[in-house]
Amino acid sequence: MSEQIVPTKGNLLSVKKSLDLARTGFELLDRKRNILIREMMSLIDRASKIQDKIDRTYEEAYAALQIANITLGVCDKIAETVPLDDNLNVAYRSVMGVEIPMVSLEPTPVTIPYGLAGTNTMMDNAYLKFREVKILTAELAEVENSVYRLADAVKKTQKRANALKNIMIPRFEQTVKFISDALEEKDREEFSRLKVIKRHKIAG
Repeated sequence: MSEQIVPTKGNLLSVKKSLDLARTGFELLDRKRNILIREMMSLIDRASKIQDKIDRTYEEAYAALQIANITLGVCDKIAETVPLDDNLNVAYRSVMGVEIPMVSLEPTPVTIPYGLAGTNTMMDNAYLKFREVKILTAELAEVENSVYRLADAVKKTQKRANALKNIMIPRFEQTVKFISDALEEKDREEFSRLKVIKRHKIAG
């Protein structure tokens, strides 16, 4: 770049402006990257806690269902009475320009969909535990999808920041030095020329 630019004061000011913009751009991208990483790390921690809770709740649900199956016989007919749940909603929020999902289940009253005859508290407990798993799974889907989107944004932001830091900024710095050195050399030559002219005038 420095070899292709004419070393003038105007070009020096222009390249210095580009250098300042590149440095500002790098600082903004670096700040964005740090914010995205903080958000991502907090979500990863949250996802881990949700997963642990899902695992525990599943274990409790299957234990309750196993006892219900033992005491009531296979509960497949009872399971068929549980209605299909289609009250899942997805919205989005923005974190530093990254759209991440907000998954929610419309709150519904806790009701037992099957009759009390031919069931017991272990069946009720299993139903309630699996209902809790459903809510937690929706929450985990939101968090994991958000982590994926944030990680992708961090990667892209880091790539742009690296391009500025390792390519554009050094290139502008090199060009500024090239023009500054050329202008200084030109000033020295002009000063020497004027000295020679002055000396000739005095001698003459």
